[in-house]
Amino acid sequence: MRLAVCAEMVFTDLPFVERVKRIHEAGFDVEIWDARGKDLQALKATGAAFSSMTGYSAGSLVDPDTADDVMRTAEALIPTALELGVSRMVVHPAELVDGRAARPVYRSTGPMWATGARTLERLGRLGEKHGVTFCLENLNTILDHPGIPLARAKDTLALVEAAAHPHARMMLDLYHAQLGEGNLIELVRSALPYIGEIQVADVPGRCEPGTGEINYEAVARALADAGYEGTVGMEAWAKDDSSVALDAFRAAFSIYAEEKP
Repeated sequence: MRLAVCAEMVFTDLPFVERVKRIHEAGFDVEIWDARGKDLQALKATGAAFSSMTGYSAGSLVDPDTADDVMRTAEALIPTALELGVSRMVVHPAELVDGRAARPVYRSTGPMWATGARTLERLGRLGEKHGVTFCLENLNTILDHPGIPLARAKDTLALVEAAAHPHARMMLDLYHAQLGEGNLIELVRSALPYIGEIQVADVPGRCEPGTGEINYEAVARALADAGYEGTVGMEAWAKDDSSVALDAFRAAFSIYAEEKP
């Protein structure tokens, strides 16, 4: 298993490239959000391995009127992903603007389900063509992302299952899942065959493991017992010091290091 850290949320007093360097030097892979406008050559020069990045910039996966915008912007971002060596491109059930729903919807419909599954399958075929995987991230609508339809983990999992393409997977965010659904250990077990990557943060506060109510050591043990060997990314703010937050994240998933022969 590999551990990654989101550079958008730690060492926030430093320039972005310096954040990436610090994360890399600490032994983690790096997650980024919108790669547009970032100095790709400087990022590559850090030597960091980039785990994931945002994989679209417009449109809604579940809206037949804007689903083609998802496809168009996803294809436009693939060269950036390939240049950085990113293998997972993250999409959401609907378009976000500054973390909020661009067009809030509070009731899901059958056509939304059908459009979402169809668009995700199209993304899978696009990803297969270019050697990347699109990962649909679950979100919480209680606190951070109101108005995003089909955002719960059980809904995003159902969409990934319906798309039925190996290059369309799930970005299982356990912070969002805890806020919206809970029952995290059973969730990771049921979603395991469809997971592209797992993201973590604690509740409340969205800070590093150990600062809230989630028993991430138990989650890590369940993942290890289930045979998960993919990436776990910390998409979390540092409660205080970013280096301390990275150490706490590593410690929460130390079961993997301990079980290495």
